Amino acid sequence: MKITNYHLYKVQPRWLFLKIETDEGISGWGEPVVEGRAATVETCVKELMEYLVGKDPLRIEDHWSLMYRSGFYRGGPILMSAIAGIDQALWDIKGKYLNAPVYQLLGGACRDKIRVYSWIGGDRPSDVGRAAKEIVEAGFTAVKMNATEELQYIDSYEKIDQAVARIAAVREAVGNEVGIGIDFHGRVHKAMAKILVKELEPYRPMFIEEPVLPENNEALKEIARHTSIPIATGERMYSRWDFKILLSEGYADIIQPDLSHAGGITECKKIASMAEAYDVALAPHCPLGPIALAACLHVDATAHNAFIQEQSLGIHYNQGSDLLDYLHDASVFAYKNGYVDIPQGPGLGLEINEEYVQELSLIGHNWRNPVWRHKDGTIAEW
Repeated sequence: MKITNYHLYKVQPRWLFLKIETDEGISGWGEPVVEGRAATVETCVKELMEYLVGKDPLRIEDHWSLMYRSGFYRGGPILMSAIAGIDQALWDIKGKYLNAPVYQLLGGACRDKIRVYSWIGGDRPSDVGRAAKEIVEAGFTAVKMNATEELQYIDSYEKIDQAVARIAAVREAVGNEVGIGIDFHGRVHKAMAKILVKELEPYRPMFIEEPVLPENNEALKEIARHTSIPIATGERMYSRWDFKILLSEGYADIIQPDLSHAGGITECKKIASMAEAYDVALAPHCPLGPIALAACLHVDATAHNAFIQEQSLGIHYNQGSDLLDYLHDASVFAYKNGYVDIPQGPGLGLEINEEYVQELSLIGHNWRNPVWRHKDGTIAEW
């Protein structure tokens, strides 16, 4: 079997889909994208596919090594996201060729389903108590929200109080049994994070996410001394090498690699195993589309330390199209009692509505994240 061709589709709300074709009529789908840099990743995919057209798609490990190691400059969001989408598509082809779901090719499942959480509150969280109650009434048992708006290196206790009040409102609305993930989104710097984590403890969050930017991960050790809340990070880390020090130094309790940013299924399975050796949990990042979510679920199925999965249904980013819109059969992601089943079809287990994908790709998108500034005019972390 040989790779013969590929197609890239930029589709709303902010996604990039890749279809790889073979001479045996089997095709695979991947989702290579950096949100806000879709066109850049698209170019990188085209460069990498020059190596792969004409090759056997089943040699996934070798192709991964070639894409990563054949360039003198390695890593980073663009290259690793391009590799990730190609890797997903190759696993999809391999599963279809062998008539088996991808998780079976990774060693088989250790779970039948996984807990999922749903987003509330948007970029600037507001009315979160009502939103959380609606999500729980829809059957979810966990939610995630942004903790704050923009914060300076040293900022006011008023903003701390506002953030705490929002989390208090969510806890009051949903009771003690619902998990609350609190995403600091890298907006909070070390000094303010130490204050905020202490103030949030009475509300028993499920985790706090990216309390500082990943380039400041060494600060996590100090922040951990101020709280017993589990610390999660990793969505802006792109390979097993990025995770080495985080794990060996004990900076985090939960890692969140993104299957569309951190080298795909091949790499994230290895990252998950590394984390398990350090008694660290896995909760893959995935505010993206259906292909990325399916890839996550196959890794979750085989990773003993996976405990919850992000998914994007109804997320504030999904304006124009939502998670299920590009599927022929949306029931593959049927959420029930706060869980989703692992897909059982061959490959990734999805049937993409290619006609609809092609139609929406004619519209495309040019999504960009907001640019925020502090009152003094300096750029703020979004």
